[in-house]
Amino acid sequence: MSRPFYQVDVFSAEPFMGNPLAVIADADDLSDAQMARIARWTNLSETTFLLSATQREADYRVRIFTPTGELPFAGHPTLGTAHVFQELHGSTHSQLIQECAAGLIPVRTGDQLAFQAPPTIKDGPLDDTYIHHACEALGIGAQLVQGHQWVDNGPGWAVIELPSAQHVLDIEPQFNAEVPLKLGVIGAYPKGSPHAFEVRAFAPGIGEDPVTGSLNASIAQWLNRTGRAGDGYIASQGSVLGRAGEIHISVEEETIWVGGAVATVFKGEALF
Repeated sequence: MSRPFYQVDVFSAEPFMGNPLAVIADADDLSDAQMARIARWTNLSETTFLLSATQREADYRVRIFTPTGELPFAGHPTLGTAHVFQELHGSTHSQLIQECAAGLIPVRTGDQLAFQAPPTIKDGPLDDTYIHHACEALGIGAQLVQGHQWVDNGPGWAVIELPSAQHVLDIEPQFNAEVPLKLGVIGAYPKGSPHAFEVRAFAPGIGEDPVTGSLNASIAQWLNRTGRAGDGYIASQGSVLGRAGEIHISVEEETIWVGGAVATVFKGEALF
């Protein structure tokens, strides 16, 4: 048996400069164990499996696996899987509905795909112990922390804000596996810069993630609650890793849309 296989690049207009994603279509007959084994083998931050929807409102269903487990939601897999669904099935609709473990996620189509940020399941300030461990892992003093927040929309993210984008770029982290942190770091660029913020993301078992849609989505919700998101902005991520990730945030009243470029770089057949 064979089924369509795609590897796509998400959040960069320049090929091989965003975040890669493997997508396997026609995956309804695969077991949980098979999906987990494939994701371990691809060894990308995420591999997705495109399945038939089980809810009437949805266009398709997706399951998202890292090499170590399954996620209820993730950002670049959402955009990448929507892109593959369109390539396989076509769509004249201005919006797709993705079904995943986190619920139904609207995805706008058109010149640029964008997903609607799902609600956070945990917010509020971080406690002193978490901040202490985070500063140790990042190799910074606590005096540099300008703000902090739980920004968990499924994967478990927290974020720390530093005084500037340059402070974020200068981080040389030393993460301890005994203290597993899923941590984002953000700092603002000077006004008039091409990007509003620099973002970095660190997760156990992955290290540093090149470009992270879920984290940027919930950071934007935090910034919007505190009056700093405006009508939207563009964030940069992946610079330290030699990537050129761009995350386009659009704010419409209380709704956050997270967009970016997606391109197919490899496609073929999965022979199993």
